[in-house]
Amino acid sequence: MSYTKKPMIGIIMGSSSDSKIMNDAAEILDKFKIKHEDQIISAHRTPSRLEEYAKHAENMGFKIIIAGAGGAAHLPGMIASHTILPVIGVPIMVYNDKQSKKPENMKFSSFGGLDSLLSISEMPNGSPVVAVGINKAGNAGIYAMKILANEFPELKKKLKQYKLDQHDSVLKESESLKKQGLSKFVQKKFK
Repeated sequence: MSYTKKPMIGIIMGSSSDSKIMNDAAEILDKFKIKHEDQIISAHRTPSRLEEYAKHAENMGFKIIIAGAGGAAHLPGMIASHTILPVIGVPIMVYNDKQSKKPENMKFSSFGGLDSLLSISEMPNGSPVVAVGINKAGNAGIYAMKILANEFPELKKKLKQYKLDQHDSVLKESESLKKQGLSKFVQKKFK
């Protein structure tokens, strides 16, 4: 069984508007050539589909489910209640971009994503869901890879190289900052 040939990770989200955030998980998995299956499943609007998906994920041999949701964020917890697969919850700051004419003060949710974070992280005892930071779907993808790396040594090597590349990137930027001075560095970096 190979993580490059068959989906081992399911990426689900409660709404199409969540796709902008959840794409970060797909991008990091794609970078490492990890197959994933992506779907929209609403805990509130399609509860029977949610249960079907949990069975589907197990039958397909998925190893992990990444579930993103905003607002009350019930999707990660509800999918976890129907499967023994590890679930990584991505709390999403709700954007009101479905309204055609939205006032500027209505751009984000009232709680700035904290509602979603707490809904995912405060699961009752016996029903754990791992939660990453608000809108941090990329971190969910990396965390999923770390789980898979326990089974696939070549993926473990790729992750170690990824960490080394991050380290080298920081050193390179630091050297550039030191040479240019803070003002010039900021002007170039954030034009």
